[in-house]
Formats: sequence, structure tokens, C-alpha cells
Amino acid sequence: MTRVPDELETVVNHSFSDRALLERAVTHRSVTGERDRHGYQRLEFLGDHVLGAVVAAMVFRQYPHDTEGKLSLRYNRLVCNATLSEIALELGIDRHIVMGGGEARSGMRRNPSILADVLEALIGALYIDGGFATAGAFVRRAWGARLDCGDGLRRDGKTRLQEWAQERGLPLPDYRLLEQTGPSHAPLFTVEMRVEGFGSVRAEGASRRAAEREAAEMFLGERAC
Repeated sequence: MTRVPDELETVVNHSFSDRALLERAVTHRSVTGERDRHGYQRLEFLGDHVLGAVVAAMVFRQYPHDTEGKLSLRYNRLVCNATLSEIALELGIDRHIVMGGGEARSGMRRNPSILADVLEALIGALYIDGGFATAGAFVRRAWGARLDCGDGLRRDGKTRLQEWAQERGLPLPDYRLLEQTGPSHAPLFTVEMRVEGFGSVRAEGASRRAAEREAAEMFLGERAC
């Protein structure tokens, strides 16, 4: 198994007793071959169910007056592939995915489905190595900012743009921070967003995430999506 950098333990905020679990969680089957034909898939299966339990509890507690139908809508938005792949990119997990040279050169580390699968596999690895409390703490930290966003039922621009790109077989949108200005108590972030085959879009916001959302909304607005 290929050794992954210690930085990944910092990302998930856990020091693994069984380092092989962490390495398996980010290793694509293009590398494992006959040694482990499942790659990260078994861990992904486990992580999917742990994630579901934690997110369901988060939504249940956050919205005590919601009907079952509304809770389901919120839950589905939080565990869909678009949300998982976005979180994986924000955490920089794509940089740590181990895969064959051909797959890596073709940009598969940023494939939304692979990103979502690896993130779930990491949650499964955290559960096995550190227990439910460790896995749950990671999920609550990584998903917390998305839990309380308006009524929670309308997907934000970044999520809708990811889906727009996926429907057209395009790579994920690429966001780049151009500059941060202003005082520490009132910063202004400027980002540039590119979608392959289209021009770039620049936007500003009080946080990097807000600027990225604005850029996505501008791109979609220009196309009346």
C-alpha cells in the first residue's frame, strides 16, 4: 500500500492507530489491482451509512419543527454526491488520492464520483479506527457550515453549477483565490472561477466561500439556468 502524507491526518483531525486503513481509504483500485480488488469500496460502504446516521441526527436536532418530508429534503441535499465532492475539494482530499498514472493524468482525482466515494471511505476508516464519536466529529465539522443556510432546500450556486457541469460531462469548476484585501475584521476575497470550454468569471465576497458562490451564481445567471 502506498504511504499517504501525514497532512491527511491533519485534514481529518485524527492520528490513525492502523495507518493501513487511512491508506486504503484514499487508494483507487487502479493501484490496488489483485492485492485488494475492492480498493476503498468496502470502507465507502461503511462510511456511507455512518455519514447518513450523523447527518440525519444533525438535521433532526437543527430543525425540530420540520415535517418528515422537509427533513428528507435537507438530508438528501447534504449527502448527495455534489455536496460530498465539494467538501472533498474544500478539504484538499483530491491531492491525496492514490491512483494509477493514466487515471491521474486524465484528471480523475477531481472526478465528482471518486471524490464522494473517497470521502465516504475516509469516514468509514475513521469509524473503524476511532469509533463513532471520531467519525461523527469529523462529519459535524465538515458539514456544519452547510446545515444552516436559509431554508436549506434551495441548493446554492456552487452545487447547482457542479450539477450543470456533470450533466454536460465537463470537469468540476475550478476556483482560484486571486487576492484578499481589507482589514482583518472586514476582509474582501476575490476569486476566479473557470469551467472548461467557457470564459472565466470573477467575483468578490466577505469570505472565500461567499465569493465562490457568487461566481457560480454569475456564471449560471448568464446562461439563464
